Amino acid sequence: MPPKSKEKRRKTGAQKKKQSPGADVEAEAKHRLVFLEKELLQDHLAMWRDEARRAKASEDQLKQRLQALAAELEGARSEGKAVFAEMSRQRRTLQEEMEARSKQLEEEVRCLQEQLETCQTEAEASRKENERALRERDQTLAQLRAHVTDMEAKYEEILDGSLDLVLAKLRAIKPQWDEAALRLHARHKELLHQFGLNPLDL
Repeated sequence: MPPKSKEKRRKTGAQKKKQSPGADVEAEAKHRLVFLEKELLQDHLAMWRDEARRAKASEDQLKQRLQALAAELEGARSEGKAVFAEMSRQRRTLQEEMEARSKQLEEEVRCLQEQLETCQTEAEASRKENERALRERDQTLAQLRAHVTDMEAKYEEILDGSLDLVLAKLRAIKPQWDEAALRLHARHKELLHQFGLNPLDL
């Protein structure tokens, strides 16, 4: 078979030699053009293959990134659900505590209102009692003042009467005292004379 191919090549070469030189140039140009187109296509194909490989690599990276993001999103969702559940639990706990505290405060307010009402009632009763006691004290003081005034008048009357009696008795007894005083004076005078003393010198 190789000899046949050589013969064919020779025949084609002979045929080419038989052709005109312009046809050879045109054929050569066409051949170069086809070769360039082929190289260009090969370059484009290689470029597209590289681009496809890069795209495939980018796609794989994006898929991995997407899977990682999906896993992260799922984790975030799980975490968000857990946080939401915890927050809901805490909210319920706080709400229950607030309700219990509110009930406790309402009970304290009710008790304080009852105590206030009791204190107000007691204060009103105490005020009325104090007013009554003050009225009684004022009445007692007025009675005592009237009694003291009456007693002062009676004592004054008794004292005046007693003084009048004393003065009357003194007036009645004065002559006797005067007489006794004169006798006593005369006796002293006589005694002084007996001792040789002058009463006027003393």
